[in-house]
Amino acid sequence: MPDRPSMPAPASVREAELQAENEALRRVLAAYERTLNPASSPAASDSPLWAASPDLLGVTDLEGIWLEVNPAWTDLLGWPPERILGRTSDWLVHPDDLAAKAMHQQHPAHDDPDARVEYRCRTAGGEYRLISWARVQAGARWHHAGRDVTIERARETALRDSLDFARLALSAVSGVGVWTYDAASDRFFCDAGIAELYGIDPEQGAAGILRTGFLANVHPDDLAALRATMAGGLVRSGDLELEYRICHPDGSTRWVLSRGHTYFDDAGIPLRRTGVGIDTTRQRQLEQQLRQSQKMQAVGQLTGGIAHDFNNMLQGVMGPLDMLRLRLGQLSDDAILRYVDMALAASRRAATLTHRLLAFSRRQPLAPQQVDVKLLVQGLADLFQRTIGEKIELALAVDAAGCRARCDANQLENAVLNLVINARDAMPDGGVLTIRTRLVEIGPELALQHGAQAGPYVCLTVGDNGVGMTPAVVQQACEPFFTTKPTGQGTGLGLSMVYGFAGQSGGFVTIHSSVDSSVGRGTTVAIHLPTSADLAETIAPAAPPSSARSGAGATLLLVEDDPSVMAALCDLFDGAHYRVRTATNGFEAQAGIEADAAIDLLITDIGLRGMNGRQLAEAARRVLPDLPVLFMTGYAELAAAANGFMEPGMALIAKPFDLEAMLARVRTMLDGAGQ
Repeated sequence: MPDRPSMPAPASVREAELQAENEALRRVLAAYERTLNPASSPAASDSPLWAASPDLLGVTDLEGIWLEVNPAWTDLLGWPPERILGRTSDWLVHPDDLAAKAMHQQHPAHDDPDARVEYRCRTAGGEYRLISWARVQAGARWHHAGRDVTIERARETALRDSLDFARLALSAVSGVGVWTYDAASDRFFCDAGIAELYGIDPEQGAAGILRTGFLANVHPDDLAALRATMAGGLVRSGDLELEYRICHPDGSTRWVLSRGHTYFDDAGIPLRRTGVGIDTTRQRQLEQQLRQSQKMQAVGQLTGGIAHDFNNMLQGVMGPLDMLRLRLGQLSDDAILRYVDMALAASRRAATLTHRLLAFSRRQPLAPQQVDVKLLVQGLADLFQRTIGEKIELALAVDAAGCRARCDANQLENAVLNLVINARDAMPDGGVLTIRTRLVEIGPELALQHGAQAGPYVCLTVGDNGVGMTPAVVQQACEPFFTTKPTGQGTGLGLSMVYGFAGQSGGFVTIHSSVDSSVGRGTTVAIHLPTSADLAETIAPAAPPSSARSGAGATLLLVEDDPSVMAALCDLFDGAHYRVRTATNGFEAQAGIEADAAIDLLITDIGLRGMNGRQLAEAARRVLPDLPVLFMTGYAELAAAANGFMEPGMALIAKPFDLEAMLARVRTMLDGAGQ
């Protein structure tokens, strides 16, 4: 592999240039001194080099007052001798350079004659030239020689820029072009590669294009981040890096990784920024393809797991029902009940599966309230010990001060129990299962990583010292139906349910790093939940209406668009001696309420077409302000129900539900309304 081309070291180049420059000035000063006659102290202007020198030559007294100057002062700076003689040169020096000049003048007379100082001197036209000064002492006089190094320093700056371009380009394997930004003119200068990538005219890019034109094709969604990075680079030193999109004039979207460095003058004023642009479009496309492939793999795993489990559950429902249909006249009452119980058991398993899937997707019904996590864990200690068996030791390390979180207590219990079961299964030969609760402060970086808010959290951890997880397993652990257990020994939904519950509650889940989760060292899973102040329950009882009737004989308005669900509920409520009025959509129900407001409880599905259940409840309460409302739902509206959806006197029941559970909920709401 051939070596990369070597780049000259700026320090060594500069050192050689300074040595040559000093040597030349020493020769000029030596010749100048030889032309002087110390005995008679003739004028310096008598030297033949005086008029010929392009450098600024002059003589001052020990106080720095100019006594003689050569014609170069007029040629280079434009000042006639009478403006210079009889005064110091402080009025010519740039204000920022006066300190450097003063330090140079304070050197003793026998200091190193090679000592030099550079400062800017003002021309008659108001511009500044950078002059490099040297001096020697002769009696009560200082003899000075100043060389104009303005162009030389500009060339050095250009050389540094060139070296930086090379450095940045060599560090970027896929570098496609270079650019520089001039702060004074607010213009970008770029090569053809950058011009093509950004969709601008190459000639304009080479000649200099205003910043607004250079960035005109940046994707609108990326402009804010780009502007913030550019603004930060003008006040802070160091390299900059940002990736953003370009809406190219050819209709394509290009990804650009831009790297650069800002240069400042001695006063800290930004002068320019140089950098490279790298086309990362192809890399982004490959990453997107990989993500899509992983997504499809996850969807395939999810649908396969759902199909497998639901097929088993449906068989458990269909088999007993088929037996009832085929042999109904031949079966005893006990046999009929057994088949019915089998079908109901399979149906409940299916309902549990859907609840777990809803938990993962953060769409399960929650009843958030203030929960003391410490007391909850202590209250479940006996259940945990029975679950893990005698070979595993249970250790509780709870915060003595208590930890209050805002969440659904029942779902938190289920989540912790799932983690306890996983920990138990990871220690088949026994071990220690540790449950800890504590308050932690989550910083912005970790919060952003998990899509949460920074601040105080209750942290509940369940740890084991079992077989542990590999990094690959840790990455997939929360995916639904992913399990490392043998077939038939795990659903793969435990951790996914915990993950979804924490996210829906405003928190997040972490599986500890390889130090705690490497194979053979065990696993620690942490649930982080936002802390809670002393807040009341989310669902409060309704104010008592003046004409409410509870129990049997009460009037229910049932709104449901599924005929089979409607028929089953009507039979249920008729059997419980309620008066039932029905409607199949929100508009029909609203018209019924306005025609006859004698209703004690509104029971409505949320997902109605047209006017949904929540809108119907609002319309009904405009007629009957204290009307209790029981919502039914089996889909995504559950998330809304847990986040500001409910009001006092409202409750929710999730489909599928037991009919006895429905009757109990109706009785509770009617009894509460009649108190």
